[in-house]
Amino acid sequence: MSSTIHILGFAGSLSKRSVNRAALREAQKLVPEGAALEIFTLDEIPPYNHDYENNEPAPVLAFKEKIRQADALFVVTPEYNYSISGVLKNAIDWVSRPTGQSVLTGKPTAIMGVGGRFGTARAQLHLRQVFLYLDTPVISKPEVFVINGWEKFDSDGNLTDEKTREQIRMLLEVLVRKTREAYHN
Repeated sequence: MSSTIHILGFAGSLSKRSVNRAALREAQKLVPEGAALEIFTLDEIPPYNHDYENNEPAPVLAFKEKIRQADALFVVTPEYNYSISGVLKNAIDWVSRPTGQSVLTGKPTAIMGVGGRFGTARAQLHLRQVFLYLDTPVISKPEVFVINGWEKFDSDGNLTDEKTREQIRMLLEVLVRKTREAYHN
């Protein structure tokens, strides 16, 4: 690991105007000194198909390589039907293969999400379960569930809520600290 913590961030939404994508872009601005956050979009990841596990599509190989090179992950999840989006689950399914050789194993990870009246609490719980199975350590606190997200961003996708900005900043600080600890132990 270099002296700069390299964080790979991705959001579980394909919508260009997604508030979750907007939150990820905001997080990129809030990364503490000594760290950098690179954004990867899941737009080109095809539906998972076991038939191609030994001949993975180029976007999957690129995503796996970005994760492999990263020191930590920052995942922003929407909540659809009380769970994570199909887009996010699909991407995780690809990079979790082959069994026992996931690039996610041991990768310090922070999760957050922007949603409605419950934020993304249920989606984050499901995502934590998936990461638990994959031996991907997830930061437990602070939890960032942005409630009524449409009220916190302007029409251009800029975060206008200072409390939310501070929560994201704190989550990133903990992620960077835990990542340094993980690589120094």
